[in-house]
Amino acid sequence: MNMRKVLFRVGTVAVLLAIAACMMVIGRGHTVYFDNKKLEYNGQTLDTYRRINVFVNGEQVAKLSAKDRGMATFTGQKFSFDIEVTKEKGDEPVTYTFPITVPYGMDGIVLNLPGMIEGLPEEAYASEFVPVATETTPEDEEIVTDEFGISIESAEDTAEAAPEG
Repeated sequence: MNMRKVLFRVGTVAVLLAIAACMMVIGRGHTVYFDNKKLEYNGQTLDTYRRINVFVNGEQVAKLSAKDRGMATFTGQKFSFDIEVTKEKGDEPVTYTFPITVPYGMDGIVLNLPGMIEGLPEEAYASEFVPVATETTPEDEEIVTDEFGISIESAEDTAEAAPEG
C-alpha cells in the first residue's frame, strides 16, 4: 500500500474515535429524580418540606409536596437546576441553585432535596436509580379469545381431546 492510503485510513480512524469520545461525554442522556422525602444520615433526620418547585432552564419540571418524586431528563454530564422551597404553609419561598455532575456509568440518579438543601455530602443525598422489576401474576396476564368469546387455549384443549373420525 502506498503512503497516501495508509494516512487516509489512519486519519479516518482518528476522526471516528474523536467523534465517539465526544458523543460519550456530551451525547449521553440522563434522568434525574428529585425526592422530597425524609432522610436519615449519621443519626440526623431531615424532614420533608411543604412544597418544592424544581426548575430546569427556567421551566418548571416538578412540583413536589412531602413524600413526592419528580424527574427531569438532560444530555451531558453537567446539570444545573433551581428550586423554590416553601418550608411551612404561609412562608415565603426560598430559591437555591444546584449544579451537579453525574458520575460516568450512571444513567439515573436520585437526589434527596432536603439533604442537598442542608449541605450534606453527596453520598448522603445522591444515589443511583434502580428500577424495581415487577412480577406478572396470573391475574395480570391477558387471556386471548376469539370473536365468540371462547378462550383459544380451551378450544385447542377441546380439539385435542375430541376423538378423530
